[in-house]
Amino acid sequence: MRILFMGTPDISATCLSRLIDDGFSVVAVATGEDKPRGRGNVMTPSPVKVVAEAHGIPVYQPKTLRNGAFAEPLAGISPDVIVVVAYGKILPPDVLAYPKYGCINLHVSLLPKYRGAAPMQRAVMNGEHETGVTVMQMDEGVDTGDILAVERFPITEEDTFGTVHDRSAEVGARLLSATLRAAEAGNLHPVKQPEEGASYAAKIEKEECAVDFSADARAVADKIRGLSPIPTAFCHHRGKLLKLLFATPTPGTGAPGEVIATDGTGAGSITVACGRDAVKILSLIPEGKGKMSAGDFVRGRKIEKGEVLS
Repeated sequence: MRILFMGTPDISATCLSRLIDDGFSVVAVATGEDKPRGRGNVMTPSPVKVVAEAHGIPVYQPKTLRNGAFAEPLAGISPDVIVVVAYGKILPPDVLAYPKYGCINLHVSLLPKYRGAAPMQRAVMNGEHETGVTVMQMDEGVDTGDILAVERFPITEEDTFGTVHDRSAEVGARLLSATLRAAEAGNLHPVKQPEEGASYAAKIEKEECAVDFSADARAVADKIRGLSPIPTAFCHHRGKLLKLLFATPTPGTGAPGEVIATDGTGAGSITVACGRDAVKILSLIPEGKGKMSAGDFVRGRKIEKGEVLS
């Protein structure tokens, strides 16, 4: 089975590495263009490109796949299947129809719930207790294709987007490999997605990351966890940006955003009143600084009881 792998971020690289380690014939990779990163704006390849080049796999970085732009490279690659993991570009009909086994996509939610761009973040932000990964046969819709395989796992109160991402990558890579083996053996049994329960996980916009402490404490804590470590929930303190990485709900009363308690012992905490109850902030990133515990922030006299976060 000749595989053309399409993907860009870390989770894609994990899946690509697993397919290579499991002995699949990945004959080419399509990924995003190199982007400037860091303080020096150094042009940096995607994680998928790094993995591909380390294994001598040809890399394509098309600006678009539309209007037959990828037809010539596709004919040269001649894949039996196209595997797509967080590629970031819509596959046009000519690409979808090209391979013998079609295009197989790993989506990091329990479809049809959380179709779209930000399924992991949305699941945590919405207080879900379970998520998972789905391998599907792609069609022209947005994450609407037939389901080929599913695996579920819990979301705990200790989870963040970061931990759910890492678990999804591990589970998804394994499930994707098993699904491709089933395809080779002719043992796939596609199941149409139900429309009942379908939802869309829209891309996270910057303004959505601002914390509204007038909301219920559980909703505030879930939002902070769902945006951690990136793109990161934020508020303002003493006129400066304060990024919040982890918080838990706790009893407490006060004006929304009011610091009602601080604890500078050990890892410490900063308790902030919400519209209902309060949240204990446990880790954060002050403007111009690195990640630190709430205790370190309190011990540095950077925040005091009675101040207001906005």
